[in-house]
Amino acid sequence: MIRRPVAWVVAVVLFAEAFGIAALNWFLGVVVDRQEMSLAGLDPHMMSVSSKIGGIAFGLYFALCGLVALLVALRDRPPAGFGRVLLISAAVVHGLLGAFTVGLVGWPAFLFMVLVLALIVLLLMTYDRPAEPADTAPGGGRSGEGSPVTSPPAPTTP
Repeated sequence: MIRRPVAWVVAVVLFAEAFGIAALNWFLGVVVDRQEMSLAGLDPHMMSVSSKIGGIAFGLYFALCGLVALLVALRDRPPAGFGRVLLISAAVVHGLLGAFTVGLVGWPAFLFMVLVLALIVLLLMTYDRPAEPADTAPGGGRSGEGSPVTSPPAPTTP
């Protein structure tokens, strides 16, 4: 009941964040290029190009995470395999970014990062299925149904 809306919200937030990260890094690259700034003797053009490439790379990463969340919302199935690993890595990245932004940018940025982290974790946790105990049979444990939990009879020698 809450799973699909959370997946939709996560997808929208990650797509918006992908665009925002890419645009911010592109803007910073343009600023560095136009002002001919240098950091410890580094080439300003290389700093500009690397900022733009980093922005595109992180933008594509968050867009791919948003695509996984969108597929989860459309299919109403849990993310599996690479998609699950991608969402877990996005949660870790948001945790680390939140820890860094509280000192560098301030509390509103920290709260945004923690909110996105909480949404991703909520998406991952709402699709978790509790594991069934090994001693219970799927058919209710009634005898005579050939429960897959019981072992087959031991082979006999003639």
